[in-house]
Amino acid sequence: MERGIALLSGGIDSPVAIHLMKNRLDIIAVHFHQKPLTDEKEVDKVKELVKLLEINKVYLVPFVGVLKALTEKCNHKDYFILSKIVMFKAAELIAKKEKAKYLITGENLAQVSSQTLSNLSTITKNLSLEIFRPVLTYDKEEIIKVAKEIGTYEISKGPEICCLLGPKHPATKSEFEEIKKELDQLDLTILLEESLNKAEVIRS
Repeated sequence: MERGIALLSGGIDSPVAIHLMKNRLDIIAVHFHQKPLTDEKEVDKVKELVKLLEINKVYLVPFVGVLKALTEKCNHKDYFILSKIVMFKAAELIAKKEKAKYLITGENLAQVSSQTLSNLSTITKNLSLEIFRPVLTYDKEEIIKVAKEIGTYEISKGPEICCLLGPKHPATKSEFEEIKKELDQLDLTILLEESLNKAEVIRS
């Protein structure tokens, strides 16, 4: 079975996306956490989801340093777009190590912030992995229904910590060249290397 990297936020959407793909791919989950800005609860939630979804391997990646750099050096309204791009870049590095070809996300057009057609296009502009978005066109009620059926809803419900550093009024449209200029202000290679070197890898 071919291998895919799945982004697991701890929210409602991404566990459902993984559930829909897990019989088609050998899935390795990646969670980007914001400790010490957050406590251990979010990571514990992810560990519980991984166990329930029967995922054999998960990377727990400390990402607060990268996200702080975004808030300090880039346009804050673009935070969600930029953070998703750097998460995808980190996922690409993990995929290379794990010999994975695919990326699975819980992105959904019913959401705000980065998840508009314009922004999704910008985010994946230079992505080397093939991407699957199983719940992209689902209504939120449909996602919740599946989450309840598979047992992830009670674990996932509640506010997502990923929005902690985000703006109140995020950009809903973007141009790749403008976003690239912002990313070029960062020592992204070094930032990602530092985060991934500190990642905790859990196998079950």
